[in-house]
Amino acid sequence: MKCVICKFGETRPGTATITLSRDGTTLVVKGVPASVCANCGEEYVDEGTAARLLSTAEDAARAGVQVDVREYIAA
Repeated sequence: MKCVICKFGETRPGTATITLSRDGTTLVVKGVPASVCANCGEEYVDEGTAARLLSTAEDAARAGVQVDVREYIAA
C-alpha cells in the first residue's frame, strides 16, 4: 500500500516496536508484525494486532504494572 504519511513510499512486511502508555502504565512490545514504509519508516499494524496489543495493555494496567517490555508472540 502507498504510505499515507509521506505519500511516496510503498509498505513492506516487517516488524515494529510499539509503546503504549496510560495512567502510569507503559508497555513496550517488540517484534510486532507490521507494514513498514520503505521511504519514511512509518509503521502500520492491522486491526487484529492492534486489538490484541490494546487488550494486553489493559491487562497490564489492571495488574498494576508500571513498565513492562515484552516480545510479541503470535496467537
